[in-house]
Amino acid sequence: MDWTLEVVVLPVSDLDAAVAFYRDRVGFDLDHDTRTEHMHVAQLTPRGSGCSIVVGSLPAQNEMAPGSMRGLQLCVADARAARDELVGRGVECSEVMVLDERDGGTFFGFADPDGNTWAVQELRVRGDRPLIPESARGRFGG
Repeated sequence: MDWTLEVVVLPVSDLDAAVAFYRDRVGFDLDHDTRTEHMHVAQLTPRGSGCSIVVGSLPAQNEMAPGSMRGLQLCVADARAARDELVGRGVECSEVMVLDERDGGTFFGFADPDGNTWAVQELRVRGDRPLIPESARGRFGG
């Protein structure tokens, strides 16, 4: 049996500001923004990913302090290009660090407005072999 990680709950203080940051500055796709009389949640997915983040007023989010998530990790085929893209959209990023010359040893980081932190790892192999093939992306929201 396969077990897949498909959603990470992310604690934020302002849902609308978080959606704007992740959609407009980081470039995640907004899958849905659902408001009812009992809740308000939004799901956003990094392009090419099978896992999304959910921000909002679900019980699990209310139990975590906004900004308390550390070291969530994204993978890209080219860390320098990804960093340049984010900086160009106004995201403050650390410098690219090469910890190991082998594939997977290059990183940079950024934080959202609440202080949740992200590590971005370069996996050059993703350029040739995406985790989710382009032909399947429409089925996964990514």
